[in-house]
Amino acid sequence: MLLHKYSGYLSNLRKEFLKKRKKGKLPKDARTALLDWWTTHYRWPYPTEEEKLHLSEVTGLDQKQINNWFINQRKRHWKPSEDMRFALWRVLAAASELPCYSTLGSGPEILMICECYVRD
Repeated sequence: MLLHKYSGYLSNLRKEFLKKRKKGKLPKDARTALLDWWTTHYRWPYPTEEEKLHLSEVTGLDQKQINNWFINQRKRHWKPSEDMRFALWRVLAAASELPCYSTLGSGPEILMICECYVRD
């Protein structure tokens, strides 16, 4: 009785749920093209806007899908090398024009940005 009373409502809920459901995995050809680019550019996997447009044309995916794929791929599978992290810190230090930075440690160099006081 209760099921019969709400069957129309439940049917509409089911239809709404199916509409909002994820579409699933990307097509295999698209994944292959993206992974090819990824392996070629693994050291710095940030495609330019032109490269994203090209990948979009090749894969048939839209820009948002391309961007999301790279964001997820970097989060899940990319670990920048120590050299890359060191270089990034150097760039950040130079960009912020901090007057002082130093390296610490006997293992991999760790760049420490420090606050310096300029004395008159």
